[in-house]
Amino acid sequence: MTHHDREGSPEPMASVRLRRAARGPEGAVRVLALHGLAGSVSSWAPYERLALDEVELWDGELPWGSAGDPGWSLRDDPADHVERALDAVPGGVDLLIVHSFTAGPALEALVRRAASGGPRAAVVVAPFHRRRTDDFSWDDATYYLGGFHRILEEGLRIGGGERLPAEVRAAMALRVRDRVGPYGWQQFFGAYLRSPFLDVASLRLPVLVMAGNEDFAAPPDDARALAAALPDGRFRLFDDCGHFAMAEQPQRFADAVHELLRETFPAAPATPSPSDVHPYVPELT
Repeated sequence: MTHHDREGSPEPMASVRLRRAARGPEGAVRVLALHGLAGSVSSWAPYERLALDEVELWDGELPWGSAGDPGWSLRDDPADHVERALDAVPGGVDLLIVHSFTAGPALEALVRRAASGGPRAAVVVAPFHRRRTDDFSWDDATYYLGGFHRILEEGLRIGGGERLPAEVRAAMALRVRDRVGPYGWQQFFGAYLRSPFLDVASLRLPVLVMAGNEDFAAPPDDARALAAALPDGRFRLFDDCGHFAMAEQPQRFADAVHELLRETFPAAPATPSPSDVHPYVPELT
C-alpha cells in the first residue's frame, strides 16, 4: 500500500495483516505487534504459538523493516506510520506491542492519541529511551555509529543465523546496515536523542516495559527509566536475555503479556504459569 507525497513520489506506508484469529468462544482481544528497525514480522512467530486463545494477533510491516523501502528515512515521520498501522486494524487495537526503535515512534503516536482514545494497554520491548538530555554524550554517538552493525548481526543470530558461520553473519549484517543507510541510522539516533522530550506522563494506559539483562544495544536502565516515568508503567527484566525477549525468552514474554491482558481485559482467562510482573516501584539509592 502506498500513497503519494506532495511532490508526487510514492511514500511507503505501514501495512497490517491478521497473523492469527482468536480461537476462544469469548470476544477477541486485538493485539498489534510492530517490529523494530530492519526487523520483520517473523519476530512474532514465537508469541503466535503461545498466545491465548482469546488473542486476535495482528502484525505490521513497517517501511523501516528488512523488506522496506530505504527511502522512508529521507522524508517520513515514523510516528505517522505507527498511527496508520493502528488505524488499519479493523475494530481498533486493544493492546499494542512494539520492539526496539519502534518504541519511540509508538510512544509519540500514543501521546498524540492520549485525549482521543486508542489502545487500552501497551507492551514496550527493549526501548531506546532516556529521561534527560544530559544523559547523552559524544561517546553514545560513537558507540551507536561504530557498533550499529552489531545490533543487526544480533538480530540475524537470534532469527536463526547461528547455523551460519560467524563471518557470513557479520557480512550479512554489514549489507543490512548499508541498506538502512546513514539516513536510516540518523532516524534511529535522532529518535533516541528526542526521547527525553516525549510527554509520557500524559499516557494513562498501563504500559509494560521489558528488557533483557544482557542487552548491549538498548541498556536495561533505559527501560527502567521509561517505566518509572509512565503514570501506569511496569518493568520486567529477563535474565539470560538480550535485545529480543520475544524470541530469546518466548514463554516468559508470553506470560508477561498475558498477565497484562488479564488485568486490562478481565474476561481473558488465567494462564497456568504465574508471572511476577508488577507495577514499577522506583529503587531507592
